[in-house]
Amino acid sequence: MVHRREINGEEIVFGNQGALWGNAMTWWDHDTGSIWSQPLGEAIAGPRKGQTIELLPSQLTSWGAWSEAHPETLALDAPGGHAGISLRDTVIVVELADDSAAYPVGDLREQGVANDIVGGVPIAVVIDPSDEDRWAVFSRTLDDRIVELEIQFDRLIDRETQTVWDPVRGIGLDGPLSGEILDLLPGVPAFGRDVATFWPTARFWPPSRVLESLRSPVRTNLPGVQSTV
Repeated sequence: MVHRREINGEEIVFGNQGALWGNAMTWWDHDTGSIWSQPLGEAIAGPRKGQTIELLPSQLTSWGAWSEAHPETLALDAPGGHAGISLRDTVIVVELADDSAAYPVGDLREQGVANDIVGGVPIAVVIDPSDEDRWAVFSRTLDDRIVELEIQFDRLIDRETQTVWDPVRGIGLDGPLSGEILDLLPGVPAFGRDVATFWPTARFWPPSRVLESLRSPVRTNLPGVQSTV
């Protein structure tokens, strides 16, 4: 996940705090020493406790899937290895206003698209039919129109106009809405067992999925900070 490291226009420098909170990493900011939760983008201890920074759209994917869709990308030339994390084992969490929902990647790969409403905003969580490691979260609102997206013959289309959309960039490629752009929204990949820790009121998609089966006790090694579900 990627956050804008500004508070009221002030640029903040962060470092890895080294401890876990809710089974996820924490940061510290260099000017106040406050401790921040990475998934929440929120200070959980210190002078800035309760303050948040903006979550930006980003993706957890393979380098091959990313570089094919974004060939102009420059990457840090450093030794690396396999992450040991399969996207199929994660959920994509979308949080807007005071609402949140989790979309299991395995289910998304079967259906291709989740058309939903989160925080009053019509959204679509899309798996690229040409590469299951590419995904995106889009707003479904275009001016006064709300599109309903689906996969047909390995293409992302909207049902009403049959416009073909780029499943990575959200650009209308062919049809009546060609040239229109669906706004990209933030989505956070997470393990299902951790959703209840950071988004305790989140519902799982599809609605028939049982949230409790993915919950597990919260683990933390951050001294002086407690969390419960």
